[in-house]
Amino acid sequence: MKQDTHPDYHAIDVKLTNGDVVKMKSTWGAEGDQLSLDIDPSVHPAWTGGSTRLMDSGGRVSKFKKKYEGLGF
Repeated sequence: MKQDTHPDYHAIDVKLTNGDVVKMKSTWGAEGDQLSLDIDPSVHPAWTGGSTRLMDSGGRVSKFKKKYEGLGF
């Protein structure tokens, strides 16, 4: 097997949105660097079961619903 083909796998600190810091192994950065997340499982609707809201930008959702109102939506 070729030498030096795999990236360095080392420990980094991951800072979550609530301020908690978790140690993880990663190929990102260098040993001891800190990665700050904008979105993590504690706030993302996919993991928290948050409500799904449709953003009606420019009436697109309304236009779609009106166009297909007879199909059971």
